[in-house]
Amino acid sequence: MRVLLISTMRNEAPFILEWLAYHQHIGVTDFLIYSNDCDDGTDLMLDRLQALGHLTHERNHSGGKKSVQWRALTKAFRHPLRRSADWIYVADVDEFLNIHAGDGQISDLMAACPDADGFAISWRMFGNAGVRGFEDRPIMAQFTQAAPETLVWPWRSVQYKSLFKNQNVYERLGVHRPKLADGETSPHWVDGNGDIDRSAASTYQFSQSPRYGLAQINHYALGSIESFLVKQARGKPNHDTDPIDLSYWIERNFASEVDMRILRHGAAVDARRSKLMSDPEVAELHDASVRWRIRKASELIEKQESFDLYSTLLQTPSTRPLPLADQEALLNQLVMLRRKARRDKARESGKTANGA
Repeated sequence: MRVLLISTMRNEAPFILEWLAYHQHIGVTDFLIYSNDCDDGTDLMLDRLQALGHLTHERNHSGGKKSVQWRALTKAFRHPLRRSADWIYVADVDEFLNIHAGDGQISDLMAACPDADGFAISWRMFGNAGVRGFEDRPIMAQFTQAAPETLVWPWRSVQYKSLFKNQNVYERLGVHRPKLADGETSPHWVDGNGDIDRSAASTYQFSQSPRYGLAQINHYALGSIESFLVKQARGKPNHDTDPIDLSYWIERNFASEVDMRILRHGAAVDARRSKLMSDPEVAELHDASVRWRIRKASELIEKQESFDLYSTLLQTPSTRPLPLADQEALLNQLVMLRRKARRDKARESGKTANGA
């Protein structure tokens, strides 16, 4: 069985080896990674890992009408690796597929739901946990404080990523879910509990119940405060104009529960990572990227805008989950506002088409 992980990266070199080792360990067989506009040697690291047979690396430059991530996904859909894959998973380097079924392997997840054609697996936000400085240590061990299992607000907490069978019913890849071709019937998808997935029309799973029975996506979106400054300077790969700011931080900085279940894979991942680092060129590229990140964070703190954010984050506590009734009220209000916005947009489009 061929399981393909597709990703886009920019200035992520210090984190590649742990992420690669982890997903190799749980059963991903192929990696197709697109890089763009790298300053820290991410592209060179991926070149070397490709030469060693661990992944396939394609360069993907920014610019044009589409965001860099959407451009990469368009290319990936046409790639031979995509055509030959049995299963596909699209994820970023800060997302770890954490399977609770069995021994935590992808094969265990599939065995738990043998009829499933796809899994819509919810994010679980892992907060900053008060970590100020960037350290070259495993992300899985540094950040273990997470959002509660029942959460519907902020709305991003109900988003998910997909592991799905490579069937001829999809017309393109998506950040969260593949796009079903016109006229095709949706295959049998389940959620992170193994229940029937009812989110086919959106990228959200609106459930007031726990969503992580069989699997979750550990989403380490923040990291240390210093790494967050570097991330802000880089920008988002799928929405070039969306800010990475204090609101972004607050929506993700949860520390309500300690979740260390992924660490059952720690020893195996460390062994794989050490083997990758045994290559002198990989080791030098990794160490150089660590030095680059430390230097970059220091440079950013000397700039007024980044310093203001840095000092604010130092004073910002972990995000407090609202009472569930308040979460539901906010979510319902957001849904109504977005429906109204769509109606208004359609009305304006109709006026334009009629020459009004």
